[in-house]
Amino acid sequence: MRLKGRGLMFRVKTRVEKLRALMSDEGLDAFVLIVDERANSESCHYISGFRGSSAGLIITMNDTVLITDGRYATQSKNQSPFEIIIQSEKSMPEYIADAVSDGGYSRVGFEAEKISQSTYMKYFAPVKTEWLDASSMIPKLRRTKDADEVKMIREAGRIGREALGNVLRLAHIGMSESEFEVLLTGEIKRLGAEKGWAHDDFIVASGERSAMCHAPATSRIFAEGETVTVDYGAMVGGYMSDITRNFALGHVSDKAREINAVLLKAHHEAVRALRPGVKGVDVDAAARKVIADSGYGDKFIHGLGHGLGLEVHEAPRLSRTSKDILQAGDVVTVEPGIYIEGWGGLRIEDDYLITEDGCECLTVNDNQSLITV
Repeated sequence: MRLKGRGLMFRVKTRVEKLRALMSDEGLDAFVLIVDERANSESCHYISGFRGSSAGLIITMNDTVLITDGRYATQSKNQSPFEIIIQSEKSMPEYIADAVSDGGYSRVGFEAEKISQSTYMKYFAPVKTEWLDASSMIPKLRRTKDADEVKMIREAGRIGREALGNVLRLAHIGMSESEFEVLLTGEIKRLGAEKGWAHDDFIVASGERSAMCHAPATSRIFAEGETVTVDYGAMVGGYMSDITRNFALGHVSDKAREINAVLLKAHHEAVRALRPGVKGVDVDAAARKVIADSGYGDKFIHGLGHGLGLEVHEAPRLSRTSKDILQAGDVVTVEPGIYIEGWGGLRIEDDYLITEDGCECLTVNDNQSLITV
């Protein structure tokens, strides 16, 4: 592998070495990864540095090869220290299959979760090698965030927090959810982020619509006395923050104040449980008990949180069904919510790094109270 400078290139070298250790443990001669029109691009970025929408990787104990098309001839050389091959007449799966066949590898790991059955049967199955599902390898490496990754998530959190504060000064009765989202997205980019989230629009839900956990912004107009839930984030270096805040327009109802107080308590109880060795299900239970004891147990309808990094949702999970155990280097969201059909809902979310002796908030959680504009 050609190594060009430090920074990301050095991190790529370190990550490849870790992947090779996992390959050795499984007795693999090679590992392959395919990006199909951006699907699986996050793992390609992580292990190779390349951020294009089409790629194939072949990693052996001695070589690292990146195959892409002519659109990315210059970009791939600038972003990755891998050997670059520009495809021309064959499809990406065909290039990968032919390279594996020509290499004579006997045991090859591939990501069965990322490749369709038809692609496997057409291109991979005919190759005379033993294909082994290695879908867990890259996610296992990605889960533990290094200092540079944490720095980018923290910066994404800082930008997101500042952007929301700036846009809230412009929020008013008569503004639409979509207008607010456009302003917030623009402010996030103005402050230096690449964009908001990679593949999703922000959630801006006002009034009764905020009872829907994942309500995208619409033309609905903000009205006096309503609450608005904003679930959003920023991207820095491919890494994202994920924050949820609530604000009220004019008068704040007693019910909104009550629910926000319950969520604050639930959030902080969960945060106190965040540390290495704790089960994700137990962190979820800490928040869920507070909400249940307050009489809203059936109104908390989703898991407490999820991992965060190159994707908005990744391992580990904090939920009633989670089998994950927290470890140092995890970055997770904590986002308890209460949703009442016909009235609305509130959610409070921040991002936390699991440290050796507890956790650290990466999004600065001192502004979680219901904001009045």
